[in-house]
Amino acid sequence: MTDTGLETRSAEPLPHTYRVTKYDPADRDENGAYTGSEDSVSDHGQVETAYLAAFTAFAEDAGVDHVLLREPAVAAFFNFGLEPNIDGHGLRGLFPEDLSGYHDGAAVSLDVARELLRGMLRDHGAWCCLEVEGRFTAHVGYDQYLYLASSAPPDRALSCIESSGLFAERIDESPYLWQSDDPPARAADSTFWDEVRALVISRGPLMLEETFVQNASRWHHLTLDRIEQVRAGLTPRARLLIWPAPSTDLRAVRKDLRRALRDGFAHVVSQGQDGVLTDRHLFRRREVKAALTGVRAAMVMPVTVDEHHPLVTAVLPDPDGVVRARWTP
Repeated sequence: MTDTGLETRSAEPLPHTYRVTKYDPADRDENGAYTGSEDSVSDHGQVETAYLAAFTAFAEDAGVDHVLLREPAVAAFFNFGLEPNIDGHGLRGLFPEDLSGYHDGAAVSLDVARELLRGMLRDHGAWCCLEVEGRFTAHVGYDQYLYLASSAPPDRALSCIESSGLFAERIDESPYLWQSDDPPARAADSTFWDEVRALVISRGPLMLEETFVQNASRWHHLTLDRIEQVRAGLTPRARLLIWPAPSTDLRAVRKDLRRALRDGFAHVVSQGQDGVLTDRHLFRRREVKAALTGVRAAMVMPVTVDEHHPLVTAVLPDPDGVVRARWTP
């Protein structure tokens, strides 16, 4: 089989997959819906500790001492669950303020993984899959549902779960097991960067949107003399989108923002007097003036899939040239 430099578009379920919850299976109706009295938020106490212990026991039974972050995300202007998000997405103390190190494929210890799991159970605002390919997976769903899977029989883990008061139910696969019908993403290889240079030559300065986790981007001003500097500092496995440069016609941008706000909210990228690009979401017309104060250029960004048309897009491959990040095109 020829190596195309592209990974398969689905993950295989592991043979020992369980749904671990605090919900007694006896309290489910004929459709599997829970009808008991357990609350669907974390108790931040003994039950939460049991979830963390279940994760640890499964990982140890699988013989892993670290996991990889897959499909990491942070909350944008919404939250993922029933509890309110917290400032910093629950990642403070685990990663630097700029979230460097929090990206697809990053390896973390089980200690860090447990804190990530705790934050997901509490709806702090960050979410990711915790995996070791072919050996172990941990996925957190809504309402305190934890999906654990291992390539090895998790006999000790199941005993620990039973004694903790949680329930482990055997299932075929996690509902969060990655699958995609989309074609593989384009690799940000030398051909991609040659295309970016050609665009800068023909169109002038551009913007690069570096999406390093779902719902979080960094923005870069691209000129011919800055391309290599920007390229060297990009987050591993980031999705890259090339956009036209922001407009200096701020009156027209202001009109575009007000028009966009008729639909509820707007996304704007602005360039300060220092040349730095930042983005923000607006929800009220009175926020427009502040968003454009002190900027020299700005651009209203599309907020729907149908309007989303970057000039070119690609995903950073791993050093071996393989695209392993799970971005959709």
